[in-house]
Amino acid sequence: MRMKLEIAEATALNVLGWLVSDEELLPIFMGSTGVDQDALRQSAGDAAFLGSVLDFLLMDDAWVMRVCDALNIPYQQLAAARQALPGGAQIHWT
Repeated sequence: MRMKLEIAEATALNVLGWLVSDEELLPIFMGSTGVDQDALRQSAGDAAFLGSVLDFLLMDDAWVMRVCDALNIPYQQLAAARQALPGGAQIHWT
């Protein structure tokens, strides 16, 4: 069952809030995306940007575990939220 967009956005916003407070990962995210603090604030309401936040964290299982443990959410919720946001649909090659 697909996650509703509103729940996916709320999940991603919570994840973004966690990321902003993480002194280790925030600079890595900002450096890899080129986003600065102003753009980060302005883009927080953009579903596509929120998808990029989840894309970033989904690159490393350890990061997924850190954020999910901190937010007390199931590990698979990040991937489900990503799939519900723009650009997150799984590609079926068959």
